[in-house]
Amino acid sequence: MFTMTTDSVISSAIDVLRKGGVILYPTDTVWGIGCDATNEAAVARVFEIKRRSEAKSLVLLASDLDMIAKHIREIPQIAIDLVEVNDSPMTIIYPGAQYLAPNVVAKDGSVGIRIPMNDFCISLVRKLRKPLVSTSANISGEPTPSSFEEISPEIVSAVDYVVPASLGRGATGRASQIIKLGLRGEVQIIRP
Repeated sequence: MFTMTTDSVISSAIDVLRKGGVILYPTDTVWGIGCDATNEAAVARVFEIKRRSEAKSLVLLASDLDMIAKHIREIPQIAIDLVEVNDSPMTIIYPGAQYLAPNVVAKDGSVGIRIPMNDFCISLVRKLRKPLVSTSANISGEPTPSSFEEISPEIVSAVDYVVPASLGRGATGRASQIIKLGLRGEVQIIRP
């Protein structure tokens, strides 16, 4: 159960996200920079903060398979099977993205989405009611910070809201596994 403090942090973060802002927050893996994945201008700010080319894809967080189904034309059956048995952070690249900001969708029409394995992120995404961008909190090309203390002051000052560091204790400090799926059962491991 969340304390009132956690509930108020989620409410504050949601207010910023709904206004097109960018947040710094703990995920189930590493600290992330996030925004509403349906807001093209907010996504552009994330790329700008990271100094990252928009040609590179971003990972999104969804609260559950129902949310994923709203943003993917057809979920491959193998994806459902993987999500149901998964016991560690896993991002799945789905074909056929829809109803998302165009700058979060790869050139081939795919998008990487993860259902996070922590209550804070799931509550945050559920309350937003839209997928949340989740890219590591670092300047592109620099090491991924494994804790809040390792995040560059430049990143911290560039976002509109910073979730308190105390809520990041459940992060693994390691990026998720990434698997790309096709509609005919094709599986490609991008990052083990």
